[in-house]
Amino acid sequence: MKLKVIITGATGMVGEGVLQECLVNPAVEKILLINRRPSGYLHPKIEEILHSNFNDIAPIADQVKGYDACYFCLGVSSIGMKEPDYYAATYTLTLNFARVLAGRNPQMTFCYVSGAGTDSTEKGRQMWARVKGKTENDLMKLPFKAVYHFRPAFMKPTKGARNVKGFYKVITALYPLFRVLNANYFLTLEEVGKAMIQVSVTGYPAPVIEVKDIVRLAKSNISTK
Repeated sequence: MKLKVIITGATGMVGEGVLQECLVNPAVEKILLINRRPSGYLHPKIEEILHSNFNDIAPIADQVKGYDACYFCLGVSSIGMKEPDYYAATYTLTLNFARVLAGRNPQMTFCYVSGAGTDSTEKGRQMWARVKGKTENDLMKLPFKAVYHFRPAFMKPTKGARNVKGFYKVITALYPLFRVLNANYFLTLEEVGKAMIQVSVTGYPAPVIEVKDIVRLAKSNISTK
């Protein structure tokens, strides 16, 4: 099976890492990037749409038809944000975007990058975790073929990545040690990308994909066989 995928957030670290894996993975034949600003990537697989308002993708609805998967890597940090603003930028934006995709691609697999510690009960003390939990829960109600919630923790950028913050550059030098000490927290963006591609082809028994699941899926990725 050759996949046609949509990636959001390719101008950020996570989305770029997923894009890098999709570019080299033979299971992916076409990539549609939807960004607010140019990604800077040029490749025969890539088509790019610049769209400023992710809350309303109706103007590009016809251009998002016919895709097998969406890797939704767009997101903002909750640091310094009040809950209504974070809710609008996280829950409202994601659901508005996903509803249009579900209406145009009922056979699509939707992969949402959530985060380790997300609160599925929506009742915990951490604001970001509650909002992410509600986002996960309501994405499951949309008429996609399948929805998977990826909950990575620390992700090592792929070599050659352009959108890497200074903090990650420092930590990356110590990554091999951290991975040995806590394999359930540290992983690579290459593994995240491989895992997304794998669930798009074979599915997975559970909708929540924790770090250990990401690593397992990456090892079984069809590109490695």
